[in-house]
Amino acid sequence: LVHLVESGGGSVQAGGSLRLSCAASGGFDYRNNCMGWFRQAPGTEREGVAAIFTTRGRTTYAGSVEGRFTVSEDITKNTVYLQMDSLKPEDTAMYYCAVHFAYGGRCEILETDFRYWGQGTQVTVSS
Repeated sequence: LVHLVESGGGSVQAGGSLRLSCAASGGFDYRNNCMGWFRQAPGTEREGVAAIFTTRGRTTYAGSVEGRFTVSEDITKNTVYLQMDSLKPEDTAMYYCAVHFAYGGRCEILETDFRYWGQGTQVTVSS
């Protein structure tokens, strides 16, 4: 069973930064999986933000965050991070991390690909 725990959310003013963490545990091999970050604001559908192919470091981003957000990992801690800079009020949402086993090397930020999800951490950006 894969267990994901997000942390690092909070409230910040526009232009500020936050770093989210997603710690993975359970009976699975952390290496060579696809870990993604998604977000959902009230009244909207969940959208993909970023993804990383673990241990290979290949990343992909949604256009709305590219250049402002950076996804990275600490392999020794089975943890993925989302560094969020130049935050905007429209970044306000519940942020979730998720993982799938990246069969065939696929790692895109497509919600339907992801199998296991964390509980989420709230990010609020005020203007």
